Amino acid sequence: MAEGLLRHHIQRSGLRIKVDSAGTSGHHTGEHPDRRSISEMKRHGLDISNQRSRQFTKKDFDRFDVILVMDRANFDDVKAMAAGRQDWQNKVHLMVKDQEVPDPYYGGNDGFAHVHRMVDEAAETWVARWKTGVSY
Repeated sequence: MAEGLLRHHIQRSGLRIKVDSAGTSGHHTGEHPDRRSISEMKRHGLDISNQRSRQFTKKDFDRFDVILVMDRANFDDVKAMAAGRQDWQNKVHLMVKDQEVPDPYYGGNDGFAHVHRMVDEAAETWVARWKTGVSY
């Protein structure tokens, strides 16, 4: 959902920013988003059904200026991958400032709606910052 929502807000803002999403594990590499994520996004007029999962790699630190993560475990995993490189470490941020985005996978549809609201607001905030020239 985060990739789709960031793309949506970036497009609306007129900015040209590359967005991609990746997981810290390769368990779902090549898979589409969860059907409930697709459904929740469709409910808001956005189609993420063509997205595919991939695993985050060290090359991503060079490909992207900002690395947004959903929770503290992913934050720690990505920071560990950046060990010894302060420039890489500085790129890593929680998507929602000072708050973790819960994993809705094991909950019901309400969890996906809740995550959508959280991430949509955060995506809008990030894009507004980027529009003013603030990268993090």
